[in-house]
Amino acid sequence: MKFSTVFFSLFTGICFQAAAQELEIKPYIQDVEPNSAIVMWQTSSGEESIVEWGTSPKLGKKASGTAEAINFDAVQVHTVKIEGLERFTEYYYRVRTGKIRSDIFQFKTPPFSDDGEDFKLVAMSDMQYDSNEPDKFNEVVNAGVIGYLEKEFGGSLPDNLAMVLIPGDLVQSGSKFYQWKDHFFNPAEKLFAEVPVYPVPGNHERNSVYYFKYFSLPENGTPAYAEHWWYKDYGNTRVIGLDSNDGYRNLGEQYEWLKQLLVETENDDNIDFVFAQLHHPYKSELWIPGEEDFTGKIVKELEQFSTKTGKPSIHFFGHTHGYSRGQSKDHKHLWINVASAGGAIDNWGEFEGRDYDEFTVTQDEYGFVMVSIDGNRTDPKFTIKRISRGNTIDYRENELRDSITVYRKERKPMTPEAISPTGFDVSITGAVLKAGAFKSAHSGTFHAASHWQVSETDSFEKPVFDSWKQCENWYYKENRQKDDDLTDEKMKRLKPNTSYNWRVRYRDQNLNWSDWSTVKTFKTGEK
Repeated sequence: MKFSTVFFSLFTGICFQAAAQELEIKPYIQDVEPNSAIVMWQTSSGEESIVEWGTSPKLGKKASGTAEAINFDAVQVHTVKIEGLERFTEYYYRVRTGKIRSDIFQFKTPPFSDDGEDFKLVAMSDMQYDSNEPDKFNEVVNAGVIGYLEKEFGGSLPDNLAMVLIPGDLVQSGSKFYQWKDHFFNPAEKLFAEVPVYPVPGNHERNSVYYFKYFSLPENGTPAYAEHWWYKDYGNTRVIGLDSNDGYRNLGEQYEWLKQLLVETENDDNIDFVFAQLHHPYKSELWIPGEEDFTGKIVKELEQFSTKTGKPSIHFFGHTHGYSRGQSKDHKHLWINVASAGGAIDNWGEFEGRDYDEFTVTQDEYGFVMVSIDGNRTDPKFTIKRISRGNTIDYRENELRDSITVYRKERKPMTPEAISPTGFDVSITGAVLKAGAFKSAHSGTFHAASHWQVSETDSFEKPVFDSWKQCENWYYKENRQKDDDLTDEKMKRLKPNTSYNWRVRYRDQNLNWSDWSTVKTFKTGEK
């Protein structure tokens, strides 16, 4: 073959390869409103950004947007906002860049806050790549989330799931470009193409520019810190995204923004529940070094909000690679660790841990959390379900491992009867507080916690004995509350020849406390 022929063939091959376009990241849904939605995708080249859409697979309408080079080469990330949509309606769409055409996908717009519609969301975190379990995130999404929804509900994905929340650590290293495509978007493409995903950054994102280019999050936070904190309403629920990372967790602007947002939420009669997500835990039973005081400040604000308004709240978090569910003692507030969706498990005994009073369940397992929200305007509620994929020792096929339901309205159990001790000459050691059986006017409720107090004064402002016990305390694979019926409690040593007051209250499994019992009085004997 002549040199000219070889050169021509080589040249045309190079040109063909250079001109070939690829859909590197399939379309994914962002920031869906009742009347609009954002679609994003990535191509190897080409700036054309078109979304064809409609209420049937025939599509028929078109929207255009923008493209942005993301890695100092021809690779483009495309963003298109579709407008003029109807609320709580399912739409079909596909994306187009040059000769590239994606498959046709679906998504669903949210209802208005006062529509009273039910919906579900999933929360999971810490899916960063683990070389020992390289396909775990793929498994959690496809066999886990999608498989669970198909088995439990049938129907279309967007009709079953409203949003995906991710409180951080999406990739192993946010500054490494390839990880976003290979380790995060590609394994979850079936889910993200039809259900909007709302993350907050974890420490592994490293405040990378890629994180902020890949997501189009609500821009309703502090303008100078766009997408670091934000909020999103879906039906009767407000989701708040926060940044608990170094450099942002101690910014007064974020804290003040949250306080103001909670004031506004307090006055919004259409919002029944507040779900916050941030990466770091305030307390962690599996891994104490991961704790951050900033999250404690956020928990305190949410607790006070819920008690003042009667609107239950949650903070979802990750960082510790395992599941935990706890609840605040005096408030309708849940603590939910939604890891691990791929990151290496923090196994029991591997790190320093602690048995905290708040947590009833901690499990060193992969999985995700499903939240079903009842939008009924008369008596709204939500239900949390932990769906487990097990761990490297014990495999679980979407096993329900924990569940709790919380109602918007108060459903107090009956006031317990304080029985003993009373009278004089009570032993200073070994005395046991005893109360009557748990009772409730609401069928199906059970005794989930007891709170006992002993005080030298009538006010109980500074009790000498304060004990809060829950019906379960799963720590290190053991229920430390096994066989405790919560109707008695042994006191610590008391002073001799002293008068004391005591009282008790009971809580049901829906986080409702009874009123305090009648105060009983006793007096200790001599030493």
